[in-house]
Amino acid sequence: MTEAPSLEAGRVGRPHGLDGSFYVTGARSRLLTVGANVTLGGAVYEIVRRAGVPERPIVRLAGIHDRAAAEALRGLVLHVALSEAPALEDDEWWGRELEGCVVFDGAREVGTVSALLELPSCEVLEVTRREGGELLVPMVKDALRSVDVAAKRVEIDLDFLGEA
Repeated sequence: MTEAPSLEAGRVGRPHGLDGSFYVTGARSRLLTVGANVTLGGAVYEIVRRAGVPERPIVRLAGIHDRAAAEALRGLVLHVALSEAPALEDDEWWGRELEGCVVFDGAREVGTVSALLELPSCEVLEVTRREGGELLVPMVKDALRSVDVAAKRVEIDLDFLGEA
């Protein structure tokens, strides 16, 4: 049986308080809402508490009732089923959807998206070049002409990136 596609929502960080709550590191806050189901270590839990700030959320899961239980989960990855993820705007994508897309500048094949990275100034596509090496493409209108997730195709402007 294959697992349903999922998105990484963060990792269990250090416990917070005595009730089983914990900080989430590397959090994708939009995925961490009260009532959402997360998979953790092969088991599914419901989020019953959400506090903190988007950059450093605090979460408590159903069935995790004390600090020791939260500590035992430390370092594990929280996953949310892609089918349960909140809807995105027309010009938004989950990084997982972009990975593996073939990148073109017109008819020229540039490479393949290996990751979506979050930098302080903006998100960038990490592209493994066809001829070797990597290219970072900022997720801005001038650099990114179009994205077709269904066709696994991304169109960029190498002239704008100074790479033509």
